[in-house]
Amino acid sequence: MTIASVIYGLAGTRLGPDEKAFFRDIDPWGFILFARNIDSIRQVSRLTLELRDCVGRDVPILIDQEGGRVARLRPPTWRAAPAAERFADLWKIDEEMAIEATRLNHRLLAHELRTIGVDVDCAPVADLRIEGADDIIGDRAFGRTPEPIIHLGRAAMEGLMAGGVAPIIKHIPGHGRALADSHLELPVVPEEHGLLSETDFAPFKGLNDAPMAMTAHIVYADIDSDHPATQSAELVGKVIRGEIGFDGLLMTDDLSMKALTGTFRERGERSLGAGCDMLLHCNGEMGEMMAVAEGTTSLAGKALERAEAAESARDVIEDFDPVDAESRLNSWLDRLSA
Repeated sequence: MTIASVIYGLAGTRLGPDEKAFFRDIDPWGFILFARNIDSIRQVSRLTLELRDCVGRDVPILIDQEGGRVARLRPPTWRAAPAAERFADLWKIDEEMAIEATRLNHRLLAHELRTIGVDVDCAPVADLRIEGADDIIGDRAFGRTPEPIIHLGRAAMEGLMAGGVAPIIKHIPGHGRALADSHLELPVVPEEHGLLSETDFAPFKGLNDAPMAMTAHIVYADIDSDHPATQSAELVGKVIRGEIGFDGLLMTDDLSMKALTGTFRERGERSLGAGCDMLLHCNGEMGEMMAVAEGTTSLAGKALERAEAAESARDVIEDFDPVDAESRLNSWLDRLSA
């Protein structure tokens, strides 16, 4: 079986005939869902079954369900999970309680996701919250220094994997210092490599055994002034794989973001050429997806090994009482308003 090193979004709440034919032909490694794909529990459960049936295997299905403002599943149908900042605030009161609350929240997230057939969460965010930076990270961060991010990020990963959901740490090697939103333009971080190693890169080093990581579309000018990390062999090889020591599956952030330039084939080729294992294209636009397909490759070698290891992070589902878990979580979070 030949599997393409790409993850695709789709247009709506059901697969159209053109999408089915395209996905069967390309056989992407995974799919990612957004709010436009979600109407009800029953509908999205059918959709995840339809996606797996389309390619004939237990394909990973991703979603961005961090909590707070980054949540594709929303009330009243789904729980309003807290933003990471809430757990960062709890850390200031009681570190052990913050760790347990984070783990429990992400175990709840895993339960909610597996119920509808989603088994990969694009979380946790391991970026620093930096004063004066663009607010694209903001309250999505677990802290302003590496220590709480490492501890709370690990608790988040453990909670997800205990529920059979594989985590993706993001945005490696660090998005927090960016002065612009990479969805809209290419941020350039001018700080020296040494400072970045001690601050922005440190949480990712502390979480370098994660099964997957998503890149940052950011130029780190002191390391490679010509290419964003996603397309920089210097950043991928020497920083992400070397200095940080991450050896899991490395996927790009969305190739359709405006931080990147060139055709979609070129965006894919440059990213894989720099050392990324997997391409991510999110918006479901067929013309763009076809162009990305021209720039992708079949999973093989080390990339295939990493993909298989990432898939195995979905294998264990521990016993769980969601009603009790939510009650305990809420009691801990109530400490913040006491």
